[in-house]
Amino acid sequence: MFETVYNLYWEKVYAVCYNNIREIEPAKEMVQDIFKSLWERRHELELEKVSNYLIRSAKFKTFEYIRNKVSRQKHVTIKMQYSCSSSNCTEEHVLFNNLKEKVNILVDTLPCQCKRVYKMSREQGLSNKEIASALLITERAVEYHITKAMSVLKIKLAPFNN
Repeated sequence: MFETVYNLYWEKVYAVCYNNIREIEPAKEMVQDIFKSLWERRHELELEKVSNYLIRSAKFKTFEYIRNKVSRQKHVTIKMQYSCSSSNCTEEHVLFNNLKEKVNILVDTLPCQCKRVYKMSREQGLSNKEIASALLITERAVEYHITKAMSVLKIKLAPFNN
């Protein structure tokens, strides 16, 4: 009896599964699961409704498969984004702090006026005109000190740029 039902319907069940997911092996596994379930429930089901049961089961299995696959893909994507971003974030934070520390050490080695102009420009965000007014020097002198500071930093930080 079961063998007859299997031979009559397995192709239809497989077709429903395959047409919904377009994957051979998972579709075959679904057919096996459906017929296993049919065998386990053989005493509960009415023979005349077995066709409806099999097709409905195939549709349900494929939708469940698709839902689980999409869910797994979302979880993998989120996990990858989180792990990548968190490790990159941590690494970038460490590198940034190291670079900032090196810059601060190098700025402290600059001549006094050059260091003062650089800090006012880069740390306090003052314009060249504001710095010139505060230090009672020309804007041209401010530009000179900033250019000198940047040149020193560029040369001294070059080995760390790899």
